[in-house]
Amino acid sequence: MAQVEKKAGLLRRTSSKKPLKEKVVLMYDEIFAKDNPTKTNPHFWDELFLMKVNLEYLEAKLESLDGEEVMKIQDNINSLFHHCVQALGEEHQIKVVNALQTLCALFRGVHQKNKSASGFDIINMLMGFDKAEHRMKDLMESLNTLLCGESSDSLKSLCLKLLLCLVTVTDNISQNTILEYVMINSIFEAILQILSDVSSRRQHGYDAVVLLALLVNYRKYESVNPYIVKLSILDDEPTLDGMGMVVHQALTEYNRQYKDKEEENQGGFFSTLTSMVGSMFIADTDEKLSVQTNEAILLALYEAVHLNRNFITVLAQSHPEINMATTPAIAAPTTPTTPLGTTPPSLDMMNSTELPLDPNLQTSNLLITFLKYSSIVMQDTKDEHRLNSARLCLIILTCIAEDQYADAILHDDNMNFRVNLHRMPMRHRKKAADKNMPSRPLVCAVLDLMVEFIVTHMMKDFPMDLYLRCVQIIHKLICYQKRSRIRLHYTWRELWSALINLLKFLLSNETVLLAKHNIFHLALLVINLFNMFITYGDTFLPTPSSYDELYYEIVRMHQVFDNLHCMVLRVSTNTGQWKEPASKVTHALVNIRSSITVLQFSQKTSCYPCSLALARTPSPWPCCPCSLHMPCYLEG
Repeated sequence: MAQVEKKAGLLRRTSSKKPLKEKVVLMYDEIFAKDNPTKTNPHFWDELFLMKVNLEYLEAKLESLDGEEVMKIQDNINSLFHHCVQALGEEHQIKVVNALQTLCALFRGVHQKNKSASGFDIINMLMGFDKAEHRMKDLMESLNTLLCGESSDSLKSLCLKLLLCLVTVTDNISQNTILEYVMINSIFEAILQILSDVSSRRQHGYDAVVLLALLVNYRKYESVNPYIVKLSILDDEPTLDGMGMVVHQALTEYNRQYKDKEEENQGGFFSTLTSMVGSMFIADTDEKLSVQTNEAILLALYEAVHLNRNFITVLAQSHPEINMATTPAIAAPTTPTTPLGTTPPSLDMMNSTELPLDPNLQTSNLLITFLKYSSIVMQDTKDEHRLNSARLCLIILTCIAEDQYADAILHDDNMNFRVNLHRMPMRHRKKAADKNMPSRPLVCAVLDLMVEFIVTHMMKDFPMDLYLRCVQIIHKLICYQKRSRIRLHYTWRELWSALINLLKFLLSNETVLLAKHNIFHLALLVINLFNMFITYGDTFLPTPSSYDELYYEIVRMHQVFDNLHCMVLRVSTNTGQWKEPASKVTHALVNIRSSITVLQFSQKTSCYPCSLALARTPSPWPCCPCSLHMPCYLEG
């Protein structure tokens, strides 16, 4: 018994001791001491890279140092960086992996501690300013060799993670001075090789596309960026197809996740009743449907569409629309945190092997997937994150609408698709059944998306810049139809009604909106759209009856145009900030108001069809232009 107590006592005394440090932590402590660690151990660096990296400890140690302490051990940090780069050329893969992870910790730790420091100070701290060019050249050459060679997938993944870590250590990528060396020692060809090969694209395509998008944005307006130049002239079809496949699968994964959550929230009567009761106590019930947006992949899509005209063909490449709901997700390797908080799609989805076409299977393409994604993102723009995502979607659509070849694809009658856009739930309308959606040219889906946005975002916190882009996209599409004399069979009345309701909203909230925005610029764009329909509608409206519907809608809602005219006349006659933009709207309203006047007057002296004809070709004589409607004289 006494022996047991003695043992217990020994155990208690042993447990009070400090926990033992692992050897790699002790070696880190030696690096952060003032002396050179190789004095006591000549094989220090060889032994260091054979041990598993403790990322948390190394980064925390770097962040805990103040300026004076860093200066004292700067030689040791420079030496660590130098030996990390040297270890990348080792045949032993364990050394290479540990060197890559150590470099990640170095880049992150130094930048997190010294956010206020200049880029030159950070370069000097990491590798020594006099040796930086040589060190970075060796690093980029080693990474290029690993990415293009026969290295393992996990090693290539680590290389890309290191590059992404290097690119994203600063909040503003243009302030990351180290990227100057990445501009000089380009890895563009290595990225292309990953995207053009099916197997490597499946494993590393997502990281490669995000990395390219970020590198393209480095000081793009300040100096010549070699990645912009090379991407703009790229005409390699397999590479562009690979890039499109990566973007398509990432957006498809997002759409699938949103649809799954939407179906979960529509689980029958009991679920509906529960949500109704819960909404009485919970202010924001939309969080159930919130799925993290993917701005990184949107940025990549924007750069591809904006810089490379050859990428337009990739947007319209048709393929079967596969149900991704049963696709098993493969866990990504445990490497440094993915930049920008994005999660790549599962690796199985990155496989681009061709599948046999089924006549009963709905076809899709990148543009359709992007439109569906946009319809989800644009539903909720209340928080800044989703607002920026919606803005980026509209910028991409603007680039597409400005491209003549893309417009030809959008309006091609031989390319009809059934595009089921997501619509915001509203009390005054029922959810449209997906099965009743007809196959139409893609431009109809774009117009539907714009109309949906106009109708659903009239609120006090008015997203003015999004509305401006939305109306401009409609204007560009109609200009193409007018120029090409394309008579699109579309329900134009929904668009006209949405635009008139937008003007009505601007009038009702004039005081609140004018304190923040120039509403006259938006009103002018809307009025110009109506002027285009009135003046050139006979070149692109499908039938004469649709022209009649246009005038009917204008006359029916003439009070809105009259009130708008009174408002802009009042503002333009007074001295103030908005005098000039208001006067432009006054001049733009002349055509619409004259048409309304002619229609109202002619309806008193002629039948309705003749009044429409008079409105198209105003005449000083208020009579029917045809003898078939002579009874109208008697009525007048």
